[in-house]
Amino acid sequence: MSVDCTLSNTGAKNRFAKIAALALLSSAVALTTGCATKRATSEVVVAPLGIPGGQMGYTGAVVVDNSNAIIGAADNLQAVVYFAFDSSEITSQSAGILNQHASLLSSNPNASVLIAGNTDERGSREYNMALGERRAQSASNYLAAQGVSTSNIRVISYGEERPAAADTSEDAYAQNRRAELSY
Repeated sequence: MSVDCTLSNTGAKNRFAKIAALALLSSAVALTTGCATKRATSEVVVAPLGIPGGQMGYTGAVVVDNSNAIIGAADNLQAVVYFAFDSSEITSQSAGILNQHASLLSSNPNASVLIAGNTDERGSREYNMALGERRAQSASNYLAAQGVSTSNIRVISYGEERPAAADTSEDAYAQNRRAELSY
C-alpha cells in the first residue's frame, strides 16, 4: 500500500509541475506578444479638457484648408444646425441649411468642411462627447446622402466644452444643442 501512495504522490507532483510550467510559459508568451490585432481608428476627433478660453490653444484638431473663394461662399450660408434635446435627428429646418452646404460642396469637389458637434451641459461629459459626435456624424451622413464625398467631410465632438450660451435656461440649452459647419 505504501508503494501505491508514493507513486500517486509522485504522479500528482509531476502533473502539478507540468501545469505550473505551462502556466508560466503561457504568461511569458502573452506578455511578450501583446495584442494580435489593432482596432481601426476613427476619423472622429475629441477635444481635450482644459482649453483656456474655450477656443484658443488647441492645435490637434482636424483642420480644413480651402481657397478664399470657398470660404467666401461659405460665409454667405448659415453655418449652424440645431437639434432637439437628447437627439441627433436632422430636422426639416436643418435639412434646408445642410442642402445649401451640400450644393456648395458638390459644386466644389476639392472643398472640405469640418462639422463640430455640441451639446448643452446636461448629462455626463462622456455622454455629451458621444452625443456631440452623433450630431456631427448625423450632419455628415446627411451631406453624404446629398452626394458630398465623405473624404471631404471631417467630424469632431466638443460635447459641452464650447457653449454658445452660458446661461442655464431652456433657451440657452437650445442654442448649445448644435452642429457647426466651418470651412
